[in-house]
Amino acid sequence: MKSALLVLTLLARPQTSEVRSEFLRHPDEPSKQIEIFWARPASEGVFPVLIYIHGHQEGSRPGAAVYATSDVLKREAARGWVAVAVSQPGYGKSDGPPDFCGPRSQRAVVAVIDHFRRQPFVDPRRIGLYGYSRGAVVAAMVATRVQDLAALVLGGGIYDLKETFPRLAPGIQQNIATEAGKSDEAFRARSAMQLADEIRTPTLILHGEIDDRASAESARRFGARLEKAGTAVKVVIFPNTGHGIPPAERAPHVDPFLARYLLAPNRPR
Repeated sequence: MKSALLVLTLLARPQTSEVRSEFLRHPDEPSKQIEIFWARPASEGVFPVLIYIHGHQEGSRPGAAVYATSDVLKREAARGWVAVAVSQPGYGKSDGPPDFCGPRSQRAVVAVIDHFRRQPFVDPRRIGLYGYSRGAVVAAMVATRVQDLAALVLGGGIYDLKETFPRLAPGIQQNIATEAGKSDEAFRARSAMQLADEIRTPTLILHGEIDDRASAESARRFGARLEKAGTAVKVVIFPNTGHGIPPAERAPHVDPFLARYLLAPNRPR
């Protein structure tokens, strides 16, 4: 039986940190594909995995390719983990349609987690997610489904979609209406706030104080819900910062968090 994995680019030495691009089949619709890019450390061994989930993109919607062309994956793999980026449905070469962070997007990420857990060079106990904006919504919802992740980093996310919807720009509201609808069920399927008790993963929440989408107060409330549920959580609010938190400003918080929860073989919980 042929593997569900279709390899687009394979370099001669799999132990190198060069970036590969591959397709996985979507678990809901095997005729549809999920695009991923990834790189692994140059040395031999068994490594953690960090999966990056992009936000919304205008224009051509390149998806996960931005992590490859900007050398993010190679740079991150050199730090000691397998760095993976996934194109959400409807972005890059992942088949759509997009569903605004909904069940189809969430199950695509779960399929990527399951795939890498089967790889001989991966420590299946040390898999983390790093999502920004739309990607943070997806990552938080995946953490309600996959409760044994090692680390969860969320930047600029919406954690209660129904509450946040009225403050969103008309264009974003239209995207939600088109891709997901506006029913209570649709909002619930994309609102980790309502399922905070299901998240067991150590979580780092990053949010701009003047974010014009979800409020900083919403991020604080989500962190408080996680803390009340017994989950290790840290909330960092960036003063005078909007939706886009510069990576250089995130790094002093993200790096030690990942070192503690993702890189450490016997990570504290």
